[in-house]
Amino acid sequence: MKYTLEYPSELPTAPEDFLQPEAIRAVATQAEAADFSAIALSEHPAPSAKWRHNGGHNTLDPISALSFMAAATTHIRLMTNLYVLPFRNPYLSAKALGSLDLVSGGRLIAGVGAGYLRSEFAAVGVDIDRRAELLDEALAALRSIWADPERPFVGMDFGAIGELWLQRPAQQPHPPIWIGGNGAAAIRRVVEHGNGWMPIIAAVGMASTMRTAAIEDADQFGAAVQRLRDRLADAGRDPHSVDVQVVCPPTDLDDEASLRHARDVLAELAGHGATWAVVHADGSSPAAALDYIKAFGEMVIMH
Repeated sequence: MKYTLEYPSELPTAPEDFLQPEAIRAVATQAEAADFSAIALSEHPAPSAKWRHNGGHNTLDPISALSFMAAATTHIRLMTNLYVLPFRNPYLSAKALGSLDLVSGGRLIAGVGAGYLRSEFAAVGVDIDRRAELLDEALAALRSIWADPERPFVGMDFGAIGELWLQRPAQQPHPPIWIGGNGAAAIRRVVEHGNGWMPIIAAVGMASTMRTAAIEDADQFGAAVQRLRDRLADAGRDPHSVDVQVVCPPTDLDDEASLRHARDVLAELAGHGATWAVVHADGSSPAAALDYIKAFGEMVIMH
């Protein structure tokens, strides 16, 4: 199992101290020292106050923040979890994500998804009812632009004219594309375009809020992974070639029962095919986060 640190500013109760450069640098370097494999940020360019007051969190632009983290570190992967492709023209996404891959020396994991906040789609001028078709188009476009940048790509609402001059990302043929979502469409997208799958194991209510199908427990997760593997095999792909990322349960590292529970849950999910887990550190302060990251590395990652 590999571990991704979700940057602590993304916890609802995290103070704004985590938005300061000193905290960002310290958390990223500590995560690398603690042997986390990646550090992640989500994308919310225009979240509503209602969302923030009902469990949302402070946000940074993931390209800017992960680029800053790249400069402070040497080998930890930089993950978008998730970058909302329907928000923008695919050429803009390809340039932003590809540039992050270049300036980090090939450390990007491009976690992407459809988005779910209706008010945010309205704020950026995109019809939320088109999110699925725009995501499908953007996935095809990303792979084409990265693998064959000179060839123009034509979409439903845009079209490059003539040969282009674009830089390829550092990773070839392209950075790994991990796709979020729980339903059949998400599995199809992973089979067609993806190197990783990022499902959410959550009750029906939360899944509905995020506009995705519910995967409520380890058994349902295992069945979904098997569906993915069957589809990969049918498509001629290695069923075990795709990474699957889950969320580590909240863990009190000072409580042996909590720690044992987390290890048991992760072992069960790994048995069903999970290969990565997202970890939420103590977000009460940057100092508390640094202590938690160090301890998690010693007690779980390197255990």
